[in-house]
Amino acid sequence: MAKGDTGVRCFQGLLILGNVVLGCCGLALMAECIFFVSDQHSLYPLLEATDNDDIYGAAWIGIFTGFCFFCLSVLGIVGVIKSSRTMLLVYIILMMIVFAFEVASSITATVHRDFLTKELFLKQMLEKYQNPDPINNDDKWKSEGVTRTWNRLMLQNKCCGVNGPTDWQTYTSIFRTVNSDADFPWPRQCCAMDLLGKAVNLDGCKLGMPDYFHTTGCFETIAGPMNRHAWGVAWFGFAILCWTVSI
Repeated sequence: MAKGDTGVRCFQGLLILGNVVLGCCGLALMAECIFFVSDQHSLYPLLEATDNDDIYGAAWIGIFTGFCFFCLSVLGIVGVIKSSRTMLLVYIILMMIVFAFEVASSITATVHRDFLTKELFLKQMLEKYQNPDPINNDDKWKSEGVTRTWNRLMLQNKCCGVNGPTDWQTYTSIFRTVNSDADFPWPRQCCAMDLLGKAVNLDGCKLGMPDYFHTTGCFETIAGPMNRHAWGVAWFGFAILCWTVSI
C-alpha cells in the first residue's frame, strides 16, 4: 500500500472518530436539555411570570441541535467511508446551519443567567403572591402559579421569602394588604411543621421565636438550579462547537 493511501486512511479514521465523539456529545446535550425543560424543580411558573423564559427557549434549541449533531455525525461517517463528495458537501452545509443555532442557544443561556437576580424574584413575590385581584386571566394564571410555587418551595426547603422572613415586613406586598400583621406576619408555610404538616407552634411562629419558623431565604433554592442548568446548556454547547470546528 502506498504511503499516500496510508495517510488518507489515517485521515479518514480521524474524521470518523471525531464524528463518533460529536454524535455522543449531541446525544448528551439533548439529554441534558430534556432534563432541564422537564422542570424537575418545578420553577417554570416563576420564570413564566416574568415574561422572560428565554432560558427554556435556549434549552429547546439545544434539544434540536443535539439531535442534529447526532444525525449529522452519522451522515459524516457514511460520507467519509463512501468518499462521497455530495454527502460531505451536504454534511458541511447542514453542519454550518446547526452550528449557528447552537451558537444562539449558548449565547441565550449565558446572557439569561444575569437576568436571575434577587430583585427580580423579590418584586415578583411581593406583587403576585396571593394576589386576590388579578387584572386579567393571564395575570390570574401567573399569580396562581407564583403562589403555588412559593408555597411548595417554603414548605419543602424550609425557607421563607427571597432573603428571609423580613421580606414580608420590610417591603409593601399584596400579602400584607390582604392579611393582618398580627395573624399573618409572614405566610404559614414559613412556620416549622410537624410530620402531619401542621405548625409546631403557630403562636411562636407568629412571634418569630427561634426554632418555630424558618429564617433562611429561598433565593439559592430558586437561582441555584437555574444557574447550573444555564451554565450546562451554555458551556457544554460551547464545548461541542469547539469540537465541531476542530473536526
